[in-house]
Amino acid sequence: MNFFDWFKPGLRIKRWVLMGLLGITVFVLGISKLLFRGPIFDLYLLLYLYFTVIGIIIMYASLKLELKSILTLISGTNISGKITKQSLTDLLYEQRLLIRGPRIVAIGGGTGLSTMLRGLKDYTSNICAIVTVADDGGGSGVLRDTFGMLPPGDIRNCLVALAHTEPVMEELMQYRFKEGNLKNQSFGNLFIAAMNGISSSFEEAIKKMSDVLAVTGKVYPVTLNDVTLCAKLSNGAVVEGESNIPLECIKNKSKIEKVYLKPDNPKPLDDALFAIDNADCIIIGPGSLYTSILPNLVIKEVAERVKNSNAIKIYVSNIMTQPGETDGYKLSEHLKAIESHCGSNIVDFVIANNGIIPEKYFKKYKDDSQDMVEVDKENISEDIKIILDDYIYINDLGLLRHDTKKLSKTIMNLILKYGFPKNKKRIIDYYYLSEKVKDR
Repeated sequence: MNFFDWFKPGLRIKRWVLMGLLGITVFVLGISKLLFRGPIFDLYLLLYLYFTVIGIIIMYASLKLELKSILTLISGTNISGKITKQSLTDLLYEQRLLIRGPRIVAIGGGTGLSTMLRGLKDYTSNICAIVTVADDGGGSGVLRDTFGMLPPGDIRNCLVALAHTEPVMEELMQYRFKEGNLKNQSFGNLFIAAMNGISSSFEEAIKKMSDVLAVTGKVYPVTLNDVTLCAKLSNGAVVEGESNIPLECIKNKSKIEKVYLKPDNPKPLDDALFAIDNADCIIIGPGSLYTSILPNLVIKEVAERVKNSNAIKIYVSNIMTQPGETDGYKLSEHLKAIESHCGSNIVDFVIANNGIIPEKYFKKYKDDSQDMVEVDKENISEDIKIILDDYIYINDLGLLRHDTKKLSKTIMNLILKYGFPKNKKRIIDYYYLSEKVKDR
């Protein structure tokens, strides 16, 4: 950050400096008149006393507001290493870019959602992840049955993805015990369970954990109600329990016709609805179609708020099909499943992969009955714009993931082109985001 960066609009420091200079001017005017005119007791004495006091008040207010602005920018960051004047000014400018970033709501759950969030937090701190609470398997299911709490697994992943913490803390949150009664249980899940025990509600527990991890943005459960995900299969069978659905589909060689929650239509979290109403961009996915994405959208009020929102609405397609859920599904069938549950006009854009998976990695997925999601443009409405690119990333464990940097940049370019231009009052925010995208 150079000297001229301080004069860019929206940093919210210059205004308080100018206010302080005004206060000094008023103070000097008042005190100089008092010193040079001598002890003459008249109305002018009161006027110059008034100027002096007002000057002091303005200087105090400007200093307080400037410090508040700086602390607001610094809070939520992970400051490490030697702090220099240059590093501090760069940090302040960077944080202002994030604070003025687009308001993004990401709806889903699972690994796909948390992977995407890691990239989005480089562009904005105004992120809200709305996460399913229908999980009933693994460590989350054990804690759900034992303590009667909502499943913390997907929420934990999102909190860690949005956190500004040392790598060792992130590693700790994701650590799974390998033996004993806690075998396969995540430390992060236990952390949330303990926080839930000392909080008045699960919602408060998440907020406290967000503070501990210095989380960028918000993570909300879609509902605080204890819900069970159910599925009606094409053979007429009804399956209860999120973890049972793929297994029964494979066992019965039957496809999912629809999913729904018990009890029917639970009350969504008010904060989640508020975030949807005020979003610049709503992202659906990536994640398991029937067990991570749709459990949020089958709540009627959530789907209605998404459809009625003025935000641009993006569906991020999975790269691979999933056994027991979307076997053989093309891109159009993913979209049809969402529309059959939520109605039409819920998606404006689709981001999908056209990259090729290296054969040695692809074979492993193929052996697990997974295939790449075919992009069949001819079966998709012309009203939906499809963005194709190579989003394939292979992590250190050889697992297939979205390239979070490329994906998040694509999303930001869509917001710049179709989102911010709708609101002329966001011209400064548009400027900041375009600068950020160029830097990346």
